[in-house]
Amino acid sequence: MGFRFSIRLQLMVLSLFLFTIPYLGYNYVWELEQYLRNGQEQTMIGTARAVATALHERPALFDSQSAYLQDVRPGTDLYAPPIPSPIRLDGELNDWQQVGELMSEYGSDEVIEYYNAYKGEPTSLSFKHMVGRYGQFLYAMFEVNDDVLLWRQPNSLSVETGDHLLIGLETPRGELARYVVAPYESGWVNAYKLSDNTATIRAVENALSIQGRWQETATGYNIELRFPLSMTTGGLAFSIVDVDDTVSRLKQYAIGTANTNQLSELGTVITPSPEIERILAGLKYADSRVWVVDKHKRVLARAGDIQSATGIKVDEKEAPSNSIWHWIESEWLLPIYYQILTRPPSDFVDELDDAYALAGQDLGTALNGQPDSLWRLSPDNKAIILSAAYPIFIEGNVMGAVIVEQTTNGIRTLRNRALEQLFHVILAVMTIGTLGLLLFATRISNRIRSLRDNTEAVIDDNGKIIGTMPISNQRDEIGDLSRSFANVLSRLQQYNSYLENMASRLSHELRTPIAVVKSSLDMLTHVSDADQQAVFVERAQSGVNRLSSILNSMSEATRLEQAIAQEEMASFNIVEVIKGCVDGYRHAYAQRQWKFATTDNSMMVYGSAELVAQLFDKVISNAVDFSQDSDEILIALEKRDKHAVLTVSNPGPLLPKGMKNQLTQSMVSVRKENDVQHGAHSPHLGLGLYIANMIATFHKGHLSLYDREDETGVIVKIDFPL
Repeated sequence: MGFRFSIRLQLMVLSLFLFTIPYLGYNYVWELEQYLRNGQEQTMIGTARAVATALHERPALFDSQSAYLQDVRPGTDLYAPPIPSPIRLDGELNDWQQVGELMSEYGSDEVIEYYNAYKGEPTSLSFKHMVGRYGQFLYAMFEVNDDVLLWRQPNSLSVETGDHLLIGLETPRGELARYVVAPYESGWVNAYKLSDNTATIRAVENALSIQGRWQETATGYNIELRFPLSMTTGGLAFSIVDVDDTVSRLKQYAIGTANTNQLSELGTVITPSPEIERILAGLKYADSRVWVVDKHKRVLARAGDIQSATGIKVDEKEAPSNSIWHWIESEWLLPIYYQILTRPPSDFVDELDDAYALAGQDLGTALNGQPDSLWRLSPDNKAIILSAAYPIFIEGNVMGAVIVEQTTNGIRTLRNRALEQLFHVILAVMTIGTLGLLLFATRISNRIRSLRDNTEAVIDDNGKIIGTMPISNQRDEIGDLSRSFANVLSRLQQYNSYLENMASRLSHELRTPIAVVKSSLDMLTHVSDADQQAVFVERAQSGVNRLSSILNSMSEATRLEQAIAQEEMASFNIVEVIKGCVDGYRHAYAQRQWKFATTDNSMMVYGSAELVAQLFDKVISNAVDFSQDSDEILIALEKRDKHAVLTVSNPGPLLPKGMKNQLTQSMVSVRKENDVQHGAHSPHLGLGLYIANMIATFHKGHLSLYDREDETGVIVKIDFPL
């Protein structure tokens, strides 16, 4: 038997095919994006490692004092970010707004020193302060809130008689240098260098390299200064001394970043390194943004632009042609696709665009000596940014880190293009699949319609079967249905023929006993002898008995079918039932030879033992009728594959050709008077094997008939499930 490709299987295969393509395509695109992201991450870590390696070989870039600090003192250790343009020293502070987030506030908690018995007195002065670098100059600003601005007295040689600014520097020779700014009025100012004796504040010379502007405001005053970076190696401190008493002109307290009179207490100032910036610029990372930070997370150098840092460059699509497909794609398909997909943003909010200090898990891990990477969203959730950090080692110590940043816009563009192609394929497959299903359904519909027409063609208006149906060769459900219809119609045709012939058969079977009864009754009226009358009465009774037997045989099947529906089921040993019946047959049919064989003494069958015995009686009766005296009837019971198989073999005539499957039907008999060796005058309506088959079917078994291999007789086989 060949492979049966059913309709259900066909539809299932087709459906799985249609659903498998988008599923596999989506997984492929997803895996591709993951591989690209992993590749981008590893590439960025490699880039950060390369930059860090280049800096490993230049320890002089990290020789500043601040680089070796274990801890940064907020407000004391100053950070001077690069300023985009030179500061106009006008006292207005407008040029500082672009880096204003780095300003530090100073107040009563930052009092450096109290003077002249003012210790413990409340302070009235506070200010905002920061420094910045442009070129080779360091700029400083102070936005001071002071309730009393007291200028230095005109023509006074003392710089302590009014509010003033003190500056402490560490010179390139490692010495302390002090300066003071003490103006007479608002305007341009210069600093004075103070004496090396820290016990006094005495100006010894003008310091023209320190220039600036002191501008009075409604709440106090502003100070802007500029001096060359070459004046200091990194040690720096500022303090503002407040003088409010217009009579005594005594100093009250000093508030600032650190004590300007002590070299060891000076804070450090770190500025972005021009040397490191030149290294980064020479690398020309056009598709990345690179940061170099010290171990205090302060930015030393930066290069590149995150807005254009895609990570993976994607070639632009070719200019669309004027074809219909490109028009459909651009005008219809892509707008629908991008209701689901998101395009990489051409612009997004970059919170680190003007940052001068960094933070993050990846940076923290790198400063602990291990490379790391981090995925993050931009503040507006438009872009995914990947950063990779790698530590910078100087003599075995972590002195900073390199951070490389990119967006995933390139990967997202590649993903979108892949998904566009996937959607194109899905659309094509769904279209072809729909057309295929439509054609398939049309074919099925035509076959069903043809089956209907063929069925109606073989039955006339009166319900009489007038022909035969063509048998389909298709190995699917419709083919099975067509063959079932043909088989049913064939059986109905046979049954109709049986019904048409049943009258003549019954007439043939009833004619003889009726004739016997009629003739016997007629003769009774013509004879008076008691002995002769007894003979005719006996003949009439024999005819009546034969009529009764015919009627009983006809109703037996109906009674048995009703009895089967009410029969109680139980497990029984079929070996004992068959063995008991065989012992009875040895006495009932003593003229026959009986042989019984079994492979097992116990075979449990679920059903009715009485019905099985009745089935066996019908089969044995049939075997006896078709055999002769002294013939051997063979009975075998064996176990095969969870089935009990009962076979009855008898010598006699072979099965009629073409009627093997009909002999188990009702009212079908092939007996002839000269074939019947026992009970030749008994009626035979063909119900024996019909009843036996009905009992076998009730037990979920099967009855079959076939000729002996040597063509000397017939074998009846019945199998019961165990």
